[in-house]
Amino acid sequence: MRYRLGCELGYEVQEAEGAPLVFNVEAQRTARQAVVEERLTLSAEAPQDRFLMPESGNRYLRVQAPRGPLTLRYEAVVELAPESVDPAAVGEMPAARLPLEVLTHLYPSRYVESDLLEPFARKEFGALPPGHQRVTAICNWVRDRLDYVPGSSDEHTSARDTLLQRQGVCRDFSHLSMAFCRALGIPARFVSAYAWRLSPPDFHAVMEAWLEGPEGGAWYLFDATRMAAPDGLVRIGIGRDAAEVAFCSPYGSVDCGSPKVWISALDRSDDAPSTTAAISLASL
Repeated sequence: MRYRLGCELGYEVQEAEGAPLVFNVEAQRTARQAVVEERLTLSAEAPQDRFLMPESGNRYLRVQAPRGPLTLRYEAVVELAPESVDPAAVGEMPAARLPLEVLTHLYPSRYVESDLLEPFARKEFGALPPGHQRVTAICNWVRDRLDYVPGSSDEHTSARDTLLQRQGVCRDFSHLSMAFCRALGIPARFVSAYAWRLSPPDFHAVMEAWLEGPEGGAWYLFDATRMAAPDGLVRIGIGRDAAEVAFCSPYGSVDCGSPKVWISALDRSDDAPSTTAAISLASL
């Protein structure tokens, strides 16, 4: 499955000496996500540094932007070959067998206070059959009990805040779902993505849970908002929560415009039915 995608981001740098901006908008390269072609352009000449984070595959671009306007445009064609399996065949992996690399995704983090929400999570979901179906039930609970309200949260809103307020946006739905998973001993991590059929188009936040499928452990995708197709998610960045995968981190006085994001399928119909299979794009 191939997708044409991209974004355009506009900024106004106020600092007389310029300011650095760190971007994370380029599609990841994995065994199941191939970047067929891509192009990134800047509207102004500026020094650039690149960094590929080994443990996550996140692709970072640092731009030392001069004072004045700056526009970044990224375009790509990406081919996905997701692993698709029967959800009933995907279980949970006991802590004694979890790879050490995934253990950090059991710990509480800035926006995911799984330790504080553990009593609630165990009471609400502890008796459910373990595996993909339990994570699905968690996401269903979040979707059914939260209102999706644009502008209802900000960069300070955590999973506990979202549970109390019962509203949020995609990052809040993901943080709360992750908190419940971690509280139950299921490693969970945050994923930023280009999301096919998301309306209106935007950077989208989903989550991955580490579960055990027929071929062993893998990260399985879940979208608690139910606004995007799991097999149409092109991964950009992964992290313990949203703090680690911002699409832009400016340092200094910088005004930000509204991002423009797009994605379209090149070889499947927009009205194709959503999959009910368990979808994975990554192992470790």
